[in-house]
Amino acid sequence: METFYSLYPAVKHLHLTLIAVSVLFFVVRFVLHLRQSALMGKKVFKVAPHVIDTFLLLSGLVLCFMIKQYPFVDPWLTEKIGAVVAYIALGVIAIKANRNKLFKVFAFLGAIGWLVYAAKLAHFKQAVLLG
Repeated sequence: METFYSLYPAVKHLHLTLIAVSVLFFVVRFVLHLRQSALMGKKVFKVAPHVIDTFLLLSGLVLCFMIKQYPFVDPWLTEKIGAVVAYIALGVIAIKANRNKLFKVFAFLGAIGWLVYAAKLAHFKQAVLLG
């Protein structure tokens, strides 16, 4: 079991790297979407976000078990899950909604705002809304 916990730095680094890749991919996809680029039709832009986000979720779950803190038990983690859900919802609206560009830009900025809030919660481990 000691070996499991000694992997914490590696899993945390993997998780943070996956976050960076996921967000970078989101930003690139959003810009390509706004420019109505043909690249958005490529398979890599349809499949890669799901693969990246699956590994991101798995690494997050492993970290929860490693630090022995769980959603719906620890308020900061529950709030972080809510922020991530809001990020995902606004991200989907920003890229897939049949609305004008200004609306999509505001959805994109809202998604980034929720992402920043989730990062703050992860860093300080202090709930604001549920605390």
